[in-house]
Amino acid sequence: MSEMQDYSSRLSDPNSRRLGTFSYLPQMDAEQIRKQIQYIVNQGWNPAIEHTEPAEARSNYWYMWKLPMFGETDIDRILAEIEACKKANPGHHVRLIGYDNIKQSQGANMIVHRAPITV
Repeated sequence: MSEMQDYSSRLSDPNSRRLGTFSYLPQMDAEQIRKQIQYIVNQGWNPAIEHTEPAEARSNYWYMWKLPMFGETDIDRILAEIEACKKANPGHHVRLIGYDNIKQSQGANMIVHRAPITV
């Protein structure tokens, strides 16, 4: 069995902070993000976009970008909203959520844009 890798995250180092499960993986490229959106759509979940300043990323409360995209199945429209959110909120982290309206919970939650952190 291989050794577990230590992630040296420190509150004093904003660049080392982790923001959910996917943040321990390498940054997703555009095609990988598209596949994650396709998965959300395939599950019948409602996509929603949120954003926040990097200093507030550990908070439970992020700003919602418009309303959730209830029933949206067009991946390009979802990607366009992500881009619009990034453009309107430069310097913010952006995350995509897939709301499962049957289980009344989040089925997916991932950072799709990590803003550069300036200290």
